[in-house]
Amino acid sequence: MSAEPADLTKVDSAISGLSSSPTEEKKGHRRASSSAAGVYNINDLEKEGKELQIAKETQKLNWKLNTSPATLDDKETLKKFLTTPPVKKIDLHFPLGLEVTARNLKGVTIKDALDAIYKQFKKKADDELELPVLAGFEWDKEESWTRLIVHQKKEGAPSGGGKKKNKKETYDE
Repeated sequence: MSAEPADLTKVDSAISGLSSSPTEEKKGHRRASSSAAGVYNINDLEKEGKELQIAKETQKLNWKLNTSPATLDDKETLKKFLTTPPVKKIDLHFPLGLEVTARNLKGVTIKDALDAIYKQFKKKADDELELPVLAGFEWDKEESWTRLIVHQKKEGAPSGGGKKKNKKETYDE
């Protein structure tokens, strides 16, 4: 460790011609948003008074909240936008107060919404969920323009009606 002082040179930013504050140079160099054309900020839609339409396909999925959306067979449905016009992010509000946010700068798809929900419920067992199946989404502009209400149901298959009829028949006998 015997270096001679003559070999060492002091480097000073003022000597080498660099400005002392690099933030001045970077001001105009901010990256443009990577969102796609035609994708809106939900707050802008509220200001303009544009109505949201929710994809009807979400009601037919019969998807369990604690299973990965990748397990769904209908891959084309997952690629569709959740709302028309498409938005960058939207809050999904559960009746019990839980709220999750689905985000996608190119427009929130049904898969983005399901992924956000799944992230909250993936550690829950089937018997922990009172209503484990997604029934669909509802947009109530009177309550909140920027969020969708998540509806859930007990069973995926609409076979519940048949069982009830059978019980009534047994009581009649």
